[in-house]
Amino acid sequence: MQAWSRRRARKAARRLGTRAGRPFPRGPAGSRAHSSTPSSPAGSVWPSTAFAALLAPPGLTSSPCPPMGSKETSGRVKVAISNHHNAGARGWQAAAFKMAELDASLDHIIPSSVLPPSWAKLVVGFVSLVCFARSYDGDFVFDDSEAIINNKDLRAETPLGDLWHHDFWGSRLSSNTSHKSYRPLTVLTFRINYYLSGGFHPVSFHVVNILLHGGVSVLMVDVFSVLFGGLQYTSKGRRLNLAPRSSLLAALLFAVHPVHTECVAGVVGRADLLGALFFLLSFLGYCKAFRESNKEGTHSTVWVLLSILLGAVAMLCKEQGITVLGLNAVFDVLVTGKLNVLDLVQKVLHKDKSLENIGVLRNGGFLFRMTLLALGGAGVLYVRWRIMGTGPPAFTEVDNPASFADSMLVRAINYNYYYSLNAWLLLCPWWLCFDWSMGCIPLIKSAGDWRVMALAALWFCLIGLICQALCSEDSHRRRILTLGLGFLIIPFLPASNLFFRVGFVVAERVLYLPSAGYCMLLTFGFGVLSKHTKKKKLIAAVVLGILFVNMLRCMIRSGEWRNEEQLFRSALPVCPLNAKVHYNVGKNLADKGNQTAAIRYYREAVRLNPKYVHAMNNLGNILKERNELQEAEGLLSLAVQIQPDFAAAWMNLGIVQNSLKQFEAAEQSYRTAIKHRRKYPDCYYNLGRLYADLNRHVDALNAWRNATVLKPEHSLAWNNMIILLDNTGNLAQAEAVGREALESIPDDHSLMFSLANVLGKSQKYKESEALFLKAIKARPNAASYHGNLAVLYHRWGHLDLAKKHYEISLQLDPTASGTKENYGLLRRKLEQMQKKDV
Repeated sequence: MQAWSRRRARKAARRLGTRAGRPFPRGPAGSRAHSSTPSSPAGSVWPSTAFAALLAPPGLTSSPCPPMGSKETSGRVKVAISNHHNAGARGWQAAAFKMAELDASLDHIIPSSVLPPSWAKLVVGFVSLVCFARSYDGDFVFDDSEAIINNKDLRAETPLGDLWHHDFWGSRLSSNTSHKSYRPLTVLTFRINYYLSGGFHPVSFHVVNILLHGGVSVLMVDVFSVLFGGLQYTSKGRRLNLAPRSSLLAALLFAVHPVHTECVAGVVGRADLLGALFFLLSFLGYCKAFRESNKEGTHSTVWVLLSILLGAVAMLCKEQGITVLGLNAVFDVLVTGKLNVLDLVQKVLHKDKSLENIGVLRNGGFLFRMTLLALGGAGVLYVRWRIMGTGPPAFTEVDNPASFADSMLVRAINYNYYYSLNAWLLLCPWWLCFDWSMGCIPLIKSAGDWRVMALAALWFCLIGLICQALCSEDSHRRRILTLGLGFLIIPFLPASNLFFRVGFVVAERVLYLPSAGYCMLLTFGFGVLSKHTKKKKLIAAVVLGILFVNMLRCMIRSGEWRNEEQLFRSALPVCPLNAKVHYNVGKNLADKGNQTAAIRYYREAVRLNPKYVHAMNNLGNILKERNELQEAEGLLSLAVQIQPDFAAAWMNLGIVQNSLKQFEAAEQSYRTAIKHRRKYPDCYYNLGRLYADLNRHVDALNAWRNATVLKPEHSLAWNNMIILLDNTGNLAQAEAVGREALESIPDDHSLMFSLANVLGKSQKYKESEALFLKAIKARPNAASYHGNLAVLYHRWGHLDLAKKHYEISLQLDPTASGTKENYGLLRRKLEQMQKKDV
């Protein structure tokens, strides 16, 4: 196959060579090709149109336009393509031949049976779905809790307009605590998911993510065909894939890359998926701007504007989406403008007078497109800046320690080390972690650190690629390498720390789009290597091995993202120095009730990061529950000393102080917590409990009332109000509060139970009975519910029913002394009644 393709390429090149310098045959209207000026045909940006037949899918050929009235040969579709000018023919013939030969060199890897576009896209789509299908029924994990479950913007009661004023996590952008991640369109898709699935059912969220990755992977086939083969359109406006093998292989490498797992298996990764989708649509839309042009330098302004609009949409899904405008500009310069960067630099350095004659710089259409891109990008960024409000978000040192280094040299060295780690994740995506902060990557503070070698290796490779992209005599190689580097670097710029501080050290999700550039460079490398070696089968085995291993890794990693326990534990061998990893493992264990193991991981988190206040807070909570109050007080006091505005730690410190009978200190801690978080219903509830212990009943009722105002579904606060009013003999007020509570939480069985007790004491037996029975239906194994219903029947005179429910209650809880005593009284009364009857 490969030998046949090379013979075909050489034969086509010789045939084209004999035509150089003489006119092509007449077109349909009897016109002749012009030969006065060297230029590219309209709609034929790069490379030669005569190679359409050579590189088009099987069954699609290209030929000079047939004379008027001629018939197409049956069995083949002839495509009429604009004629090339004769001047400079040898240059583009050589470039086109090299491209054809390079793509043909992948014959032994990509079989011809999958080259038709529909088959290629079907294969890529299927493979992409298989890789991540295992995550379809996973839970909401890690950041999903904050972005989805706790995000009020997903609920119907939140007006849709609020999405445009809130950040990704549901906080107002104007707030100083806002993360400033403005992605309203992504949040809108979450809201639609929530509405269609009828709640927080993770399956529907995961399925959408998997399908989005499949769609993006399929689009990559078209994108890579443009990047590898340039733009070539038929007379009917249909774009030809001039590099079918290269584009298919690159798309497959993209579809199965394990670094994408975070974006696909983590629901919050939808921001990256949607951003990538509209990024690619914007790029393809920009390419379509040249589809219907009739002469060099012309374009469709509508498509250019649509491309800018799609770039803005991409930015509303994920911030890095706006970088597509930069990629469009680079593509325009290199492909449609055919600018030789090295030649331009040399002319500038030597002050060559021919600089003024460079075609792309004198092309009015090109300058107009660049102006539109620049103005569109600036306008979108300005609107984004205005919406953001108070300025950039405030990150802490643990989020991005290098950005807080005093020395500019230390910052530069560590930033470059982070780049090398990102490059390594693309090259060898085996060690993956959900979080790379909190000491996972210690700072490089001296030139003697061996990790400096990673920087040297990164820049050695980059400089080598850049030199080839600029200085290679092969124009095709220059173009491919430049576009590959552009796709690798440009989308990564927002995460590079060059323009502003970011809130992470390394994040696998930000590599979703840049990985396309890596896949393009890797595919080009395989093509070059295959072309210059005789060991074709070995190259094919390596490529297929990479695809298979990456698919396997994707499946394994998708399984790790199915639940938090597997996800957090998978990070322990990758980032053992990451305090956040130990914290999350501990939190997961604590949620499952394994406090002993949780304490061990929380202590390790505090050891790795002595200022980790959240780990101190959670550890203090567990110690409080285990009645280890002195150590808990010490940890919580240290936490609020490190972070004085940590409201949760202040509240927990108040709970511990209350247990230690330090009532004044506890009240002060509660008040401080409320000072830092005014809308804190749980703190008001605990403050009410403190006042109740001090017999300050009015203050207690006021505190609990504040809790229910801030959180109407706060069942504990409602219950405590009812019970306190009941115990103090205010039955009427207790009944009113109970009815108000049930209006807010109509299905709360504990409120039904409390109100039923009040109604029973008020001798409203029928209504009380109904509430007791409803509460028992909701919780049939609650011994106290049966016991109090028995007391109601006992007072009401329904002694048989009372006996029945006393016995059920004692079966559920044989140790309940009050129930035993009441049951004994009932039995004596029944015995007396029986004796009296006798």
